[in-house]
Amino acid sequence: MVTVYSLLLAFAIGAVLIIVSDPGVRGTFNYLFARPGDAFSSSWYAVSTAYQDLFEGSIVDFGRLQQYFAGDATLAQVLRPLSETLTYTTPLMFTGLAVGLAFRAGLFNIGAQGQFVFGMLGALVVGFAVELPLLLHLPLALLAGGLAGGLLGAIPGYLKARTGAHEVISSIMLNNIAAYFLMWALGTTFIHSVTSQELVSKPVAESARLPQLLGWAGPGLRVSIGLLIGFALAAGTWWLLSKSTFGFRIRAVGANAHASETAGMDIGRTFTTTMGVAGGLAGLGGAALTLGLNPYTVNPGTAVEYGFDGITVALLGRAHPGGIVAAALLFGALKSGTLHMQPAIPVEMSTLLQAAIVLFIAAPALVKTLLRLRTPRGGLNTLEARGW
Repeated sequence: MVTVYSLLLAFAIGAVLIIVSDPGVRGTFNYLFARPGDAFSSSWYAVSTAYQDLFEGSIVDFGRLQQYFAGDATLAQVLRPLSETLTYTTPLMFTGLAVGLAFRAGLFNIGAQGQFVFGMLGALVVGFAVELPLLLHLPLALLAGGLAGGLLGAIPGYLKARTGAHEVISSIMLNNIAAYFLMWALGTTFIHSVTSQELVSKPVAESARLPQLLGWAGPGLRVSIGLLIGFALAAGTWWLLSKSTFGFRIRAVGANAHASETAGMDIGRTFTTTMGVAGGLAGLGGAALTLGLNPYTVNPGTAVEYGFDGITVALLGRAHPGGIVAAALLFGALKSGTLHMQPAIPVEMSTLLQAAIVLFIAAPALVKTLLRLRTPRGGLNTLEARGW
């Protein structure tokens, strides 16, 4: 319920900011006591219209749906909002799983952004430099992305296991290394596009591209089968954590590392392998983005902030694979819908809502105090990573 309340409180804060940021609505409050109905009606109209635009830009536009039934719109136009939501959801699932898996071992994988970037590069190089049939080329490109991200992810885990270096510090530094390495790599003759003067890579070969998931409905629907790969990995992560011996070690170390070590578990090996698997998940997300999104190239802005947004997704999903998928869908909808809300509502509204959600999720005691809730049996649960 803390998650539900956090969402409601975040949208309530968003409603207040929508009212405050609208000059017309603010003007009605100048004569609030003379004509209070104007202030309330204009506030309701501004908020309801904004959130309706958010819904129609992320799920379905009812006006476009009516046009479709009247024969004035295509199915692709009706499905475009949902396609954009799923397009933004796909990389968030991968990075959310990468952060969430590390959380279960008591680790804070803040390096998912760098692992995502390395996954993009690994898939890109194999995607354009290797000539193979589709049935071999596409899996190999995905594997290359996962391995590249996994290798980068294993470094903080190994350093923590061998030297005690905190994974937050080392992974933050690796994020910077990955970002600058990407810019350097894009400038090399091996990767740089031969047709553009901008800092952009060569395109991935057609045999390494992920098919479009809704291509049958018409052009312009960008979501690829990378979404289905994300769902499959979420199910696999659930099985790993719930049914496997390795998953038991992850959960045991996350619950109490000292007790696990006393019981004979290799804590250092668990840290390294967990971070390696987490990095592989983020790397696969980068590969899915590179291989599945037109124009199938990479530039310095391709990764955006998917790795850092994955932290938000993992927090909202409580580090549970099912919750992470649901949170990724929510934030994908926020990203897609906020673009539809422009220019009336700034695009930063999506970031603001995400920040408010994280604030309340990370501080359940704050939600309890604001809503005057009783403390449940067993206390309030929070996600924790190991200290210094």
